[in-house]
Amino acid sequence: MPGPLGVGVAAVLYGLMRNARSLKEYVLVMTLDSWLRVSALALPLTFAHCATAQNGPPVDLDAYVALDMKTFDVPGIAIAIVKDGKVVLRKGYGVRKMGETAPVDDNTLFGIGSNTKAFTSAALASLVDAGKISWDDKVYERLKGFQMYDPYVSHEMTIRDLLTHRSGMGLGEGDLLFWPHTTFTREDIIYRLRFMKPASSFRSHYAYDNLMYIAAGQIIPAVTGKTWEEYLREKILEPLGMKTTNLSTTAFKPADDYAWPHSKVDGKLQSIPFQDLDNAGPAGAINSSVAEMAKWIMLQLNHGKIPGREERLFSEAQSHEMWTAQTLTPISTEPSPTSVLRPQFAAYALGWGIRDYHGRKLVGHTGGVSGFVSRVMLVPEENLGMVILTNAEQGGAFDSIMYHVLDAYFGLPPTAWTPILKSAEDQSEKAAKQAMAASDKGRAVNSKPSLPLEKYAGVYNDAWYGPVTIKQENAGLAFSLDHTPKAVADLEHWQYDTFKAHWRDRTIEDAFVTFTLNPDGSIDHFTMAAVSPLADFSFDYQDLWCTPGQVRTH
Repeated sequence: MPGPLGVGVAAVLYGLMRNARSLKEYVLVMTLDSWLRVSALALPLTFAHCATAQNGPPVDLDAYVALDMKTFDVPGIAIAIVKDGKVVLRKGYGVRKMGETAPVDDNTLFGIGSNTKAFTSAALASLVDAGKISWDDKVYERLKGFQMYDPYVSHEMTIRDLLTHRSGMGLGEGDLLFWPHTTFTREDIIYRLRFMKPASSFRSHYAYDNLMYIAAGQIIPAVTGKTWEEYLREKILEPLGMKTTNLSTTAFKPADDYAWPHSKVDGKLQSIPFQDLDNAGPAGAINSSVAEMAKWIMLQLNHGKIPGREERLFSEAQSHEMWTAQTLTPISTEPSPTSVLRPQFAAYALGWGIRDYHGRKLVGHTGGVSGFVSRVMLVPEENLGMVILTNAEQGGAFDSIMYHVLDAYFGLPPTAWTPILKSAEDQSEKAAKQAMAASDKGRAVNSKPSLPLEKYAGVYNDAWYGPVTIKQENAGLAFSLDHTPKAVADLEHWQYDTFKAHWRDRTIEDAFVTFTLNPDGSIDHFTMAAVSPLADFSFDYQDLWCTPGQVRTH
């Protein structure tokens, strides 16, 4: 899990939509964008006086972060700011785990989610520098057995395409192969790409995708004989002195300084188990601290050269390549009170999102896995960078802090980001509740299933996921995604031939399961859809098409 946010709020949101990895980031920012168009006049956006650009962090940052954490209900946050080759702030706030007293400090490890993607891109860049690959190598020539649904795409897909979210697959398509944690290996996941129908034509649309990054990571062992983990440690982490950063939650030891993940479960914030992302490592498995991510930021701003040393991890040419627009992304042209803040350009590069903010080019990314969201932002022409790590799924919290810092360094009038973003979050939750209430109201409560319950039981198969089992249990039906150990649900009748999968693990988003019958009354197939409009896109239930019968093997 999972997907791992202008010159103005509206443009900021479009940038976030493009960079959202998972865990509610995408839905939150889309809702925030819509809300601001009608509500921005109701909130004071800026104070009347002008500000002066600063050489250091905002003087009120501690108080600002405290209010931000309280407003968004975030147990712990860590921040690092790099300016002109020096770390000017490296600090933790709050606690590692709610209900406990161990404080977050600058060495506390957090899941960075999709900010991992830039590491994978940098590792490939080092191979480009070494002459072992090129960005435009055909994937099938480097990764044995690589195959997409469309034979043309299988032949034409390049390494560059793997990193730029233009494969033609839908948003988050196939994420259920790794999130929640599954028994599939990376090789299994890549094999199943051939069964995933595209949502658009190749290279025609931007749609955030994690599976392509898993494939990109597997090019490393195919070329070097070393695993993605081994190569990253040897070529990036060790040279940078990122000694405590790890590539798997299974590496944590009780005595380590790490934050616990937190999520709202049935509306209440609580600590949750760590998500094992080993099979999706290149897309989002890194755990790091702001102390060590500051080293990564300095490397990036120094275009691949380790500060204070002659050693390079990648060339300046590859640094520029990784920051060059690859997939253009749409910019809203709708009028709004924040239109003046709209960006002039926006795109996805190689592991980074790029756009402008008040005349400066921004290079950044968000990250999200179960219980953590993060933000890395670089402003190359200001030689400025920052990382914000949090142990709750609240993108508004890190964005409020990030724009407060950017505005201070840019000399912009202070903006009340925290109330704006919190109001938008409240509005999105209200809209979701209204949508679900409308669904409840329209439900045919007196309807009954077309078949006796036992007729729905059996083993079903989806072309890319594989087996799904429904069995009678007590007086009802139990539903399981067979390769996902935690994904066991009780099927509750909703209406007609639609049931609601109420997962026993409440960190998994509930889903509707709708059966379609043949003329003779037998089951032809069933489809699924998330119940809540706020369900993370990595719960890609809508991409499943499950038919009764034998399970495909390979």
